[in-house]
Amino acid sequence: MRWIHAAGRGLLVLVVVLTGYVASGARADDAAVGVAGRGPLTLATAGDLTGYLGPLLEGWNRTHPGEKVTLVELPDSADETHAQMTTDLRGGDRSRFDVLNIDVAWTSQFAAAGWIRPLPRDRFPLKSFLPPVVDTATYDGRLYAVPYVTNAGLLLYRKDILAKEGIRPPRTWAELERDAKAIAPKYGLDGYAGQFLPYEGLTVNAAEAVYSAGGTILGDEGERVTVNSAAAREGIGFLARGVREGWIPAKALTYKEEESKQAFQDGRLLFLRNWPYAYVVASAKGSKVAGEVGAVPLPGPNGPGTSVLGGSNLAVNTHARHPESAARLIAYLTSERVQRQVLTRGALPPVRAALYDDPELVREFPYLPTLRASVLAAAPRPKSPRYDQVSLAVQAVVHDALTGHETPENAVRRLARELAAISRR
Repeated sequence: MRWIHAAGRGLLVLVVVLTGYVASGARADDAAVGVAGRGPLTLATAGDLTGYLGPLLEGWNRTHPGEKVTLVELPDSADETHAQMTTDLRGGDRSRFDVLNIDVAWTSQFAAAGWIRPLPRDRFPLKSFLPPVVDTATYDGRLYAVPYVTNAGLLLYRKDILAKEGIRPPRTWAELERDAKAIAPKYGLDGYAGQFLPYEGLTVNAAEAVYSAGGTILGDEGERVTVNSAAAREGIGFLARGVREGWIPAKALTYKEEESKQAFQDGRLLFLRNWPYAYVVASAKGSKVAGEVGAVPLPGPNGPGTSVLGGSNLAVNTHARHPESAARLIAYLTSERVQRQVLTRGALPPVRAALYDDPELVREFPYLPTLRASVLAAAPRPKSPRYDQVSLAVQAVVHDALTGHETPENAVRRLARELAAISRR
């Protein structure tokens, strides 16, 4: 999960409130202390690596003096943020957090645990969002959060090198493997990398490989284990073969998003799976590959593959002190004007569908059409009320397959057993 910044300047706030609360136009004086459900808030988020969220919230605080938001930044690691949030939420009404900026994969767990409150669908402009992102905010048929930013994995590549070779970017695994093996060494580069350190990023990369091959990991909100399939063996086998044969370098087993982005940005990789922010940074002035970065959807066995949906959702703590203000803040952060700034100031993919067709934005962010196609074809991570345990199992088992400690076939069977045990707890 990744957060980058936008600034709010004199925005008209779309007011959307929870059932039973009063809706009204947002004005500088409408956040009066004493209105039921309104008052100061805390917003908890993973570490803000680029500092956009503070200035954006300053815009809210200037026009809502009675509903000021205090930003609580947790570690920038998704795993550490998850640990700190869950520890706090287990404190019930002693929790410090009112609004939570949560990884899209955590919605099911937080909802099942009773930590976040269900939200009324008709109070938020969900029809204005890219359709797949709404699914990440639901659990057991109910809306428990509102999408804030989305994300989908892209395949970044060196345009200059593929142009010299007279080839198009790969659309299939076979083409990716061929080019990573044959072309990268000619230019002194490693072939392909993703995020293969055993952490949440490996869960994402593994799920994308399984999904792209036509498989799944869990079904029925985590109650059914579906991973023991030929598709899962093919997907995990593709990654394991890459490491074994060397076109995925061994050092990629230590990569998270930043390390893999840096390797590509420094001109050490021909192909990279990463989120769109990596395209923006690698294309910026000062990058060794500026002007030479292309992006296409992730490849699959027979054509474009399936990305896992990334991004974050905004949820309201069940014990929030001022739930109406929490809902109003979420409406502000997901309004079209603020969503535009999330993209232009922070290079974070917005959830508002109309922004992907804006000619001015497409000129500034040429990857937007590719990203839109990837998001629309993407799938969420496995839904489960025990998602943290599911993710840890995926990471451990797949890492053993990538390091050669277990064959892909045995790894998939082992993963099925471990996930079945988790679902019975």
